[in-house]
Amino acid sequence: MTIAAKALTEDRAIGPAEEDGGHRPVDLVHLARYTMGNRDLEREVLTLFARQSDIYVARLREARNAKAWVEAAHTLKGSARGIGAWRVADAAERAERRAAEAGGAGCRKVADAVSERVAEANRFIEDLLASA
Repeated sequence: MTIAAKALTEDRAIGPAEEDGGHRPVDLVHLARYTMGNRDLEREVLTLFARQSDIYVARLREARNAKAWVEAAHTLKGSARGIGAWRVADAAERAERRAAEAGGAGCRKVADAVSERVAEANRFIEDLLASA
């Protein structure tokens, strides 16, 4: 049984799937489809996202120009979409559209919003992997 399927069948008070109302930070149904049910691949992809997402949040915060800002936001958006972390992807997409604020006062608020979503997803991933 995949990590995603196990979490879904155990119904561990983690709310409905993203497709059913958006309460989970990671859409486990999407993840299972994305990894074709391969449990090892699920673990690897989730672990990689958790590690890399913090790096890209830091790059977003450190961006001093629009190019660096967009690269960080775009990379994070793609990674989040890959695992079904829709709220992270939405926050990163909003950041990507606000590239003109890179290095300015408004960028901190945008980066904070992205960081909050990443932290939420990473806590979920940590709990999910710990129980797998």
